Amino acid sequence: QVQLVESGGGLVQAGDSLRLSCAASGRAFSTWSMGWFRQAPGKEREFVAAYNWRGGHTYYADSVKGRFSISRDNANNTMSLQMNSLKPEDTALYYCAAGSFVATTITARVSKVYTSWGRGTQVTVSS
Repeated sequence: QVQLVESGGGLVQAGDSLRLSCAASGRAFSTWSMGWFRQAPGKEREFVAAYNWRGGHTYYADSVKGRFSISRDNANNTMSLQMNSLKPEDTALYYCAAGSFVATTITARVSKVYTSWGRGTQVTVSS
């Protein structure tokens, strides 16, 4: 298992940027696929972005493609989500997730394959 702690959320205005971080502790971090999910009030949790440990492939939801960027630092066991041009519809609780699987275009978007989850960090974007 990997323990995950998110940080970096906050209240911003539309058009602003935020950078979320996820600190991981546990063994073999470099061989875990990592992802970001979010959940808005009254809505289901949805996929945002993921990073495959093998080959460094990244995957994004259509709603954030071109605005968000996921990265990871295996040496420091951290993952980040740079969020630019934020919109009010980006308002949600953002979760960091990890799983010992090789993420693909399909599996990266499935929350059930991730076995470790953080508690989330709130992002609120005002119009």
